[in-house]
Amino acid sequence: MPRRPSPDAVLRLGGALLCGLCVSLAFPPYDLPWLMPVGLAGLVVVVRHASGGFASGLLFGLGFMVPLLRWLTIIGIDAWFALSLLEAVFFGAMTVLWRLSAHRPGWPLIYAVTWAGFEVLRGVVPFGGFPWGNLAFGLIDSTVVRYGRLGGTVLVSLVVVGTVTAVVDLAERRDLGRTGVATGLAAVGLVAVSAVLPVGVAGGGETVTVATIQGDVPGEGMDPFAERRKVLDNHAATTRRFADQVSAGDRAAPDIVIWPENSTDIDPYADRSAYDEIDQAVRAIGVPTLVGAVVDGPTDTQVQNMGIVWDPKTGPGEQYIKRHPVPFGEYIPFRGLLTRFISRLEQIPRDFARGDKAGVLQLGPTTIGDVICFEVAYDGLVRDVVNGGGQLLVVQTNNATYTGTGQLEQQFAISRYRAIETGRTVVVAATNGISGIISPAGLIVERSQQRTRAVLEHSVPLGDGITLGVRIGWWLQLLTVLATAALLVACVLERRHRTGTMDR
Repeated sequence: MPRRPSPDAVLRLGGALLCGLCVSLAFPPYDLPWLMPVGLAGLVVVVRHASGGFASGLLFGLGFMVPLLRWLTIIGIDAWFALSLLEAVFFGAMTVLWRLSAHRPGWPLIYAVTWAGFEVLRGVVPFGGFPWGNLAFGLIDSTVVRYGRLGGTVLVSLVVVGTVTAVVDLAERRDLGRTGVATGLAAVGLVAVSAVLPVGVAGGGETVTVATIQGDVPGEGMDPFAERRKVLDNHAATTRRFADQVSAGDRAAPDIVIWPENSTDIDPYADRSAYDEIDQAVRAIGVPTLVGAVVDGPTDTQVQNMGIVWDPKTGPGEQYIKRHPVPFGEYIPFRGLLTRFISRLEQIPRDFARGDKAGVLQLGPTTIGDVICFEVAYDGLVRDVVNGGGQLLVVQTNNATYTGTGQLEQQFAISRYRAIETGRTVVVAATNGISGIISPAGLIVERSQQRTRAVLEHSVPLGDGITLGVRIGWWLQLLTVLATAALLVACVLERRHRTGTMDR
């Protein structure tokens, strides 16, 4: 007969779940960032005084991820819980290391490094990872997020978790001596210094007038593109109407125009009427336009999610093919096996082919760095377009499926963070919201309403400098992963030595 858990165990596990909920509420659409350090501190206390570690971390992860990813209920309750559970396993593994390292000198630093290390791992595995929930993405309206400019998402996590663990250590030891005072001042100083860290455009000085088109979609939920032609018609008509306003002198003429992801799901290379409709709209506005399109792939069983540079004189030119298709959303891993058991996967009849080049495109007078939808959350993809010469960061997105779920707000916050990290203006073009223009300081210059047509236009600065966050972010990620792996090896060897199994 299984033993009933003790009241202390129930309290501990319930506390871990509540701590995860606190961290989740720091993110959009809840926007309570002050709860993040509360939740992190609670998790540290729970793990340090627990007999185990995995269960506490797992429940913390579920408390964190289940509310954060509730937008996945649009796809299905099973998908929502499966992804939340998968992400929670990483937190369970992390807190095992935390527990094993609780006795080590300098444990606050160890906890911060392992948090950052597992955050990197979540963004890499499996199937290319899923970095949703990186701490930097929940702190966009705090000054601490500015550390991303110096070291990327990893440095933000190191600072946040390091500060929290230092305060917990100080409270546990009640150390009012020199060491304790120095620790407290260092923790306060890390937060205070963030207020004076530099933000704004990196290098550059030139400006460009950009317009982003939000044409809206006719459907919602799982069927927002019930009328593919209507979506294309909306974006073309909105562009032509904008062109009329420019001709009448009611609005300034743009230098470039951005259409969102999926602004045409009809392949303009294969369908002449779609080609003509796009071409006429681009000719009407008279400037190079980035068009988001789904086009036929290299095989009959594939399609491609593409950004196409469309010139008003010469038509379609350079292309960017999405490099990180969404698993189970844009392609099915192990398709032959899984579709036998999950019939719903047959709703995705063709896989999206993966691109192999960074989205650095010449759009009229500007070199843009294009990332598509969820790609904005992946550090490496953003670094690639900036290092490749992108002066303006463009996020083409189609979040119509998730309208009203909080996903749109979360992705927009990530876009704001990328502006700070890269020192670039970020232009978000969405089919039905949230579109926006974001300054290199992460401030919202213009933002659209959801479920409506809109044209956002602004003269924005271009950046050509490389911030430290972009330059060394990858190296910091590598160091935290190697340090986490080294800690794991040290803990295993120590445990074997303690149990007398080293010589067996």
